[in-house]
Amino acid sequence: MTKKIIPISSSRTADASRWLIGAPEAAGTHVRDAFNRPLRDLRISITDRCNFRCVYCMPKQIFGKDFAFMPYTEMLTHEEIARLARIFVSRGVDKIRLTGGEPLLRKNIERLIEMLAEIRTPDGRELDLTLTTNGSILARKARGLRLAGLKRITVSLDAIDDAVFRAMNDVDFPVAEVLKGIDAALAEGFDPVKVNVVVKKGTNEQEILPIARHFKGTPVIPRFIEYMDVGSSNGWNMDEVLPSADVIRLIDAEMPLEAIEASRVGETAERWRYRDGSGEIGVIASVTQAFCSDCNRARLSTDGKLYTCLFATGGHDLRALIRAGHSDEEVSSALARMWRVRDDRYSELRGSQTPLPGRKVEMSYIGG
Repeated sequence: MTKKIIPISSSRTADASRWLIGAPEAAGTHVRDAFNRPLRDLRISITDRCNFRCVYCMPKQIFGKDFAFMPYTEMLTHEEIARLARIFVSRGVDKIRLTGGEPLLRKNIERLIEMLAEIRTPDGRELDLTLTTNGSILARKARGLRLAGLKRITVSLDAIDDAVFRAMNDVDFPVAEVLKGIDAALAEGFDPVKVNVVVKKGTNEQEILPIARHFKGTPVIPRFIEYMDVGSSNGWNMDEVLPSADVIRLIDAEMPLEAIEASRVGETAERWRYRDGSGEIGVIASVTQAFCSDCNRARLSTDGKLYTCLFATGGHDLRALIRAGHSDEEVSSALARMWRVRDDRYSELRGSQTPLPGRKVEMSYIGG
């Protein structure tokens, strides 16, 4: 039977060659967009495949057994990823996060991490290189990732109760295996280890306190994320969003909290620590408290398209430029021009009466 192909990328991919027109942009010049936001953070999706079918990201009714994933020939190679990463770094990026899909499913990911760990900023600093994983195979991958040069890691964990966790990943995967992965990451010296918890009202809000209790007194930092309308296939409804302010009130009532400063400008998480000094949590309130005003993140899809917003409906094909033989200088100049006209602020406009056009790109295609 022929597999059914359901597009997860946008049909509005722009012809990136038009950005080659004009005088070369000076090498090493950092760029700012139309709202004066710098380019600092690059999220790279290295595979569109995942072994989970989380209801908010890759629901089984869409990404079922007949779903046709991207041919490997369309994916960026390790060398292409590293080349584009160097170009992004020359324009101001100093943090790279590998995402997916599930990035640990990418063959020879350790070699890719080695290549990225060798990159330095124009002033000679190491990159802040990190990765987000569902943790399913982290226990056996942690040592290799650490030896390759990865220093930080984030694990998605939407429940500590096994039945709830199995229901949310929708492939009956046990939570104990993910917890083993977190323990392995700690044993290998990853610092910090963060845990991302997508809170969907009516599904797993009862897991907030158990997760907070479980990691209190450990180096692990749980971060509670509002359920977002990413992509066009998760059936998002505002009624299923639990505001982050409610999460803070809930935890604070049992385990008193105090706010602390963000770790860097443009950070997505609002940070809180326990007043007794026994750890830290975070909340990401992208629905109820939009942080578009200082968003400095770009996203590179599995097949090399640049998306300037998590909620974008169109991208720019950088893979086409590098496979057409254009130089680093030409691609870098094109990237600078693309970023300068960036005016995305979807989350600020979410509640407006003006409908936003187009089909949003799926999160499994560009990462979270």
